Amino acid sequence: MNRALTTALIGIGTAQLMKIPWHYAASRQWDWSQVIQTGGMPSSHSSGVSALATYIAMKKGVSAIDFAVSSVFGAVVMYDAMGIRRAAGEIAVEVNDLDEQVERLAKQQPGIYHARRRKALKERLGHLPREVLGGALLGIAVGACSYLLEKK
Repeated sequence: MNRALTTALIGIGTAQLMKIPWHYAASRQWDWSQVIQTGGMPSSHSSGVSALATYIAMKKGVSAIDFAVSSVFGAVVMYDAMGIRRAAGEIAVEVNDLDEQVERLAKQQPGIYHARRRKALKERLGHLPREVLGGALLGIAVGACSYLLEKK
């Protein structure tokens, strides 16, 4: 068994499961589909990479090449979640709104035809900085627990 890989996967799974009660606290609605959704609190990407880096740091030390690789990998993943993926989600919001506006204009203007998109673009793709931080803190806890349980 690869303990580092298992630790990262547990970090991801834990974050995905935590999205259900977090969503309920915010909306007062249970939404079990949160388990497979992207975006939201906490970031499962951040949790997974932080769990991996923490486990490696505790197992091999912060001077190990494995820790350096996992840390740089983690930084790229978290930056991407807050930057590019979040920006793509914001663009999706605008495109979906534009589709609605063009549909309204088409109904007001005879002779203009607009076929509404069958499916709206997915808007929740990336993370707010607090969601990435929440995932990172969860991942640190998962990585540390994994290392400490291994020592027993």
